[in-house]
This record gives sequence, structure tokens and C-alpha cells, in this order.
Amino acid sequence: MVTRLSHTSFYVLDQEKAYDFYVNKLGFKVHTDAKMDNGFRWLTVTAPDQPELEIVLMPTTENPMMDEDVRQAFKTLLEKGQMGGGVLHTPDCMATYEELKAKGVVFKSEPKEQFYGIECIVSDGCGNWFSMTQPKEM
Repeated sequence: MVTRLSHTSFYVLDQEKAYDFYVNKLGFKVHTDAKMDNGFRWLTVTAPDQPELEIVLMPTTENPMMDEDVRQAFKTLLEKGQMGGGVLHTPDCMATYEELKAKGVVFKSEPKEQFYGIECIVSDGCGNWFSMTQPKEM
């Protein structure tokens, strides 16, 4: 029986750029940053309030699990913004938007009221996009 999800992956074009976004801009914590025997960099981060879920910042380059055709397909999809997706929660969408914008983070939309809360769309600069949401209080 499966009891929990411990890791998930975000494919990225550049691990250093992803590191900068998730750690230096969003405030995620580095869980693991290690070189594997095959030279692959195993880089995982966690959200401050969710340390039990590691996010693998999975490179499309130097990825031993991808042949060149797959690597190119991932690169193309990431460059077109078609691989990303997810929802990031924040207690104050407008304040977080302003803070991240001042740090140079790219947004695809400004915060606006939705039926589920306040939302804006943010890009990690590595091909992924996220809904950054301040959920409505129930």
C-alpha cells in the first residue's frame, strides 16, 4: 500500500537558474545537493511549510535517464512553457507578488480575485509556471 508522496520533479533547463528562483527568490530550502556516481547532480528543495515533500530540480541536460531525442523534446516543451504547472500557496498574494516582482521574478498575470481566492501566474524562468494563490478563507 502506498502511504505518501516523498518526491516530485520539476524539469528545468538550468539547475543554477532554478536554484536561484526556488531558493533565493521563493525561499525554499535546499534538502539535497549532491553529485551522483555518474556525475548527475541530485538537487532537491522543499517549501518552508512542507519539508516532507522534496522537489527534484531535474535537468534536461546531463540527465542520464534521457536520450538525445527525449532531451530535445523536453527542452522544446519547457521553452514553450508547456511542462510546468502547480499551485503555490501564500497568505498574502499581493504582498508576495510585490516582493517577488522587486526581486526580478517574471509574472504572466497580476493578482486578481477568483472564486477560490486571489491568484496570479508566476514563471520560474526555467519553463515552468505556477498559480500563486491566496486561498479564500472558509
